[in-house]
Amino acid sequence: MEKFLYDLVGIITKIHNGIMTWNDSFETVFTDKELHFWVIGIIGMLLLLVIFPLFKLLSKNHVLVIAWMYVFTLMVVLTFAIEIGQGFTHTGTMDFDDIVFGLVGFMVLFLIFAAVRAVILAIVRLLKPRKKKR
Repeated sequence: MEKFLYDLVGIITKIHNGIMTWNDSFETVFTDKELHFWVIGIIGMLLLLVIFPLFKLLSKNHVLVIAWMYVFTLMVVLTFAIEIGQGFTHTGTMDFDDIVFGLVGFMVLFLIFAAVRAVILAIVRLLKPRKKKR
């Protein structure tokens, strides 16, 4: 896990240094904070332009999918934060497998939840009186 994080930080550093060279292309020199403002802002807006139509489409009949995507994203952040915290505080070992197993645990329990929910919804639909069409 530690090697993975160092490799990830190395990649981010290379990207960061590459972006910092953009200052050579502009008349104004951007500070590190201004570059973060623009780069993260632009990345966020590009993601929003992709995700918003997808969520709008899914919201018509698939709110559970949207909720799952949101919770899964939070779980990824949470599991990484826990492992990084363990690495810094030495309260445990920072291990990538812990992240994978934690996320697989969430996925398995979600699939069980989804299956139980589907069965309950099917039973409710079967027992619900149907309206006659005219």
